[in-house]
Amino acid sequence: MPWKNWSPDRLGVTLAILAAFGFSFKAILIKLAYAVPLAVRVDPVTLLSLRMVLSLPAFIWLAITSSRGAPPLTRRDWIMLLALGLLGYYGASLFDFLGLQYISAGLERLILFTYPTLTILIAVLFMGKTLHRREIFSLLLSYVGIGLAFAHDLEFSEDTHNVIIGALFVFGSSLTYALYLSGSGPMIARLGATRFTALVMIVSSVAAQLHFFASQPLAAYDLPPRIYAYILAIVAFSTVLPMFMQSASIRLIGTSRSVLIGTLGPVLTIFFGWWILDEPMSLAQMAGTGFVLFGVFLVTRR
Repeated sequence: MPWKNWSPDRLGVTLAILAAFGFSFKAILIKLAYAVPLAVRVDPVTLLSLRMVLSLPAFIWLAITSSRGAPPLTRRDWIMLLALGLLGYYGASLFDFLGLQYISAGLERLILFTYPTLTILIAVLFMGKTLHRREIFSLLLSYVGIGLAFAHDLEFSEDTHNVIIGALFVFGSSLTYALYLSGSGPMIARLGATRFTALVMIVSSVAAQLHFFASQPLAAYDLPPRIYAYILAIVAFSTVLPMFMQSASIRLIGTSRSVLIGTLGPVLTIFFGWWILDEPMSLAQMAGTGFVLFGVFLVTRR
């Protein structure tokens, strides 16, 4: 294997790029699943349920292996895992899947990428953090960029009402994920990143299944093989593998560099949206992307 001779730095950078590629392709695969011709378009709750249940074996295995020899969970641990699981990969994913029914993959990815700035705002409002000049500038840049990308979608959309609804759903996803990140720090320090992530994903998967069985008939799983192929691709290439790659990248090159490389994600999503989904591109969208990425860069660099 040639990568066995690579330096930790080179391997970490490569894994971060591959993780960004995988995460960026999720919206493309979801849009492709929505585009499959059916009498009634596949429901977001059904897609989320399938994504979570097919990912579940990997996270159960991770939870078992990472819990060996670890101290048992307290009642407070379980309460925090339940709350963060409902916020993070269940709540954020549900809002994201709902929003992608209405807006382009490129706008979705840019709105989602505001979560670092939202995390800072949460820390300022509820945790006593002071907002510095660089962070204020980062917030302004990010939201000017979102405004430009939003204007791009409005210009090319036949239904501006749907664009507004979709953008609000995806912004809700970004806010929910920022709340999850804000509360996850102490739990990661206590349980370790792998064990915490695995347990939170199990909670999220159970929540997604309960939501499905409460709102959808079992016949909703009767879908064409093409949709199952997209879901399997989301599970393998846009959920499980990128999470492992990102964790390994952080271990090799540190969080800051890994996050900065992850800013490739929105650019990749916009490119794939144009290439695969025939989504239009414009100077306003490109400028908006640049503003958002630079804003995230300012907020994440040391």
